[in-house]
Order: sequence, then structure tokens, then C-alpha cells
Amino acid sequence: MADLAIVFGWGPDVMDGMDLSELARWREKARVRHEAAQGNSHD
Repeated sequence: MADLAIVFGWGPDVMDGMDLSELARWREKARVRHEAAQGNSHD
């Protein structure tokens, strides 16, 4: 999950222990954080 690596600075070793639903939750948090940082919130 490249977006988690970019937004949170996590390597594969951090994400390997997560199941798919946990990765999906963190991916959504990464998306929100990235959009907020870019000023592109679409809410």
C-alpha cells in the first residue's frame, strides 16, 4: 500500500501484520490526511 508508505512513512514490515480490513481503515485515514494537507477535501 504505497499510499500508507507515503503518508505515514510506513514500510512493508509495519503493514505485513495487518489484515485487509485494518489496511483499508488506515488507507482511508491516509486519504483524508493527504487531502487535508493538499486542501482538496471533497466533503
